[in-house]
Amino acid sequence: MHRHAAALLSGFAAPLVTLSAILAATLVSPTFAWGSSALSDLGVAPATALLFNGGLVVGGLLALPYTAVLWDADPEPLSRAAAASLALAAVAMGLVGVFPSDQPLHVPVAVAFFLLLTVTMVLDGLARRDTTTGSVALRQAGVHVVVWVGWILGYVPGGLAVPEIVGAALFGVWVLLLSPIALWGRKERETAATTAE
Repeated sequence: MHRHAAALLSGFAAPLVTLSAILAATLVSPTFAWGSSALSDLGVAPATALLFNGGLVVGGLLALPYTAVLWDADPEPLSRAAAASLALAAVAMGLVGVFPSDQPLHVPVAVAFFLLLTVTMVLDGLARRDTTTGSVALRQAGVHVVVWVGWILGYVPGGLAVPEIVGAALFGVWVLLLSPIALWGRKERETAATTAE
């Protein structure tokens, strides 16, 4: 029971730590601009590299125990696939911090992270499509895709940092509120179980 609670808290801390580090780095950086920069620019600037990259690595590590609890929460194939996808997304996020944007592996791991976070929300949404949180997870995945496509086509203004922070924020909302073991998602599951009894 204590391990379960610790794993949940670790997972809840992951997006808070990561997003706090990212936003702090944007404030500390003398050159970062939402209109023209990528978040990854913060990973190579001397003033922000440790804060930004460290936040990604620590956040990725904190998310891993959460994925184990998510795996155990539901044996259904789609739910298990969502847990596996989350684990891979957490690893990819950590690797973005290990391989800053001046490294050859940066782009592959960064692309993998944003794809995997979308896949995670889609799989979870499909697995729980009859629930409110599952439906919201699916819509969040759609919003993420639309923002990226809109940015690529020039309809969403700003630098690469804009779709990146939107994706990171949506993922944070899913981990904290929407997943089957998150605050809202877990409450919804418990209510459904009580009603079924």
